[in-house]
Amino acid sequence: MREILFYRTESDECPVEDFLDTLDSKQAQKVAWVMQVIEELEKVPTTYLKKLVNTEGIWEIRVQIGNNIFRFLGFFDDGNFIILTNGFQKNTKGS
Repeated sequence: MREILFYRTESDECPVEDFLDTLDSKQAQKVAWVMQVIEELEKVPTTYLKKLVNTEGIWEIRVQIGNNIFRFLGFFDDGNFIILTNGFQKNTKGS
């Protein structure tokens, strides 16, 4: 089983928490559900979790809600821990 942790700066700021605070309740629920899937499933669909091409160990958690895609970047530490460093949103409308 995996555990998802959020990176914190030395001054105890957390970019992922700051981003999550900007989401509405429906968006936050979907993000929480995807993160739970990642923590609980042994084999996670690449729809939700995949290693970014041409990187040295950067992974992406991806959550799609309608035309919005929420992405969280991070890395594995000690095999079962995913440390998320940041999150952002991309609107796919018109793309």
